[in-house]
Amino acid sequence: MVATPRDDRQTPPEYHPTAVIDLRETWRIGPVEVPTRLVLAPMAGVSVQAFRRQGRRYGAGLVCSEMVSCAGIEHRNEKTLGYLRVASDEHPLAIQLFGSEPGPMADAARMVEAVGADIVDVNFGCPVKKVTKTGAGAHLLADQDRACRIVHAIAGAVGVPVTVKLRRGVQNGSRAALELGPKLVESGAASLTLHPRSAQQMYTGTADHALTAELVSLVDVPVVASGDVTSRARAHSVLATTGAEAVMVGRGAQGNPWALREIVDGETTEPTREEVAAELVLFVRETVRELGERRASGFLKKFYGWYLGRGRFPKEFKQELLQLDSSEEVERRLLAAAPGAFEIVERLEAEVPSGAELTLELPVSIYGGG
Repeated sequence: MVATPRDDRQTPPEYHPTAVIDLRETWRIGPVEVPTRLVLAPMAGVSVQAFRRQGRRYGAGLVCSEMVSCAGIEHRNEKTLGYLRVASDEHPLAIQLFGSEPGPMADAARMVEAVGADIVDVNFGCPVKKVTKTGAGAHLLADQDRACRIVHAIAGAVGVPVTVKLRRGVQNGSRAALELGPKLVESGAASLTLHPRSAQQMYTGTADHALTAELVSLVDVPVVASGDVTSRARAHSVLATTGAEAVMVGRGAQGNPWALREIVDGETTEPTREEVAAELVLFVRETVRELGERRASGFLKKFYGWYLGRGRFPKEFKQELLQLDSSEEVERRLLAAAPGAFEIVERLEAEVPSGAELTLELPVSIYGGG
């Protein structure tokens, strides 16, 4: 569904929370068709290819890379760079950039377009100090002229849509997003994602989606609502009361792709232990293929708790996995704990494209995300 221009940009339109909203309805960001109204958030230290591909399988219509440093792309700094790979089953895919200078950001955007990104997303929301102190991320909410020049430069450099993810402002109670959002659209942004917390809040408190509704009323491009969307009921409520085109889900999907399925399809059946173990085994294999055994070993540890928590496995079992020395040992232990998972893993591997179908390698930042 394409967002239509709104004549009245002063007062948020009326929406009806009881309206039935089809989360399987398609919508567009420029020429890019997004097959569901659910977007999987870009999250630093989380949004590797395995996470994104899993998200697509469970209903995310659009997936996003974690923040990519334009300086990292330019300088190939091995201390802060990993490698991002894009697979054929990830599209549509947004690659998110951060930086503070229009020229280098435009150059980085050209590169990510050339290697297959469907959308170039710009991060104006990251509250982490090591990002903001460089003039990037949420710092640009307070430097609106520079923010607009960055978007204008990127939009002029690439042929794919340019989108922006932003917070409400730097300080609590700020309404900077409402002033900046229309300017970014004028500068070339084809869509905006609003996380209506301040940078000062980080992830505390609640997301103020009344602000999202106001932003929707001010722009004639699709707005994605981000923050505190943890269930199908909440997704319906946010969409109905804000007029946003889609919702973005982040932390709720960590180690829990079934949350995406519940939001999109209303499937409330809890996964079996075998299903949980199988998805974790596949995730481990995919991550090791992507990052290598040494790097993946440390990266995966947080995922064990995310997958195995929620009462799915005893706490002692997670601790046991953390003590193991290799991914092969982790896999063997998971399959021993849930023998039925082996057949599920075989089926999943037969269904998903193999590593040979990768199309991209790209340096990425290891900094935090917004």
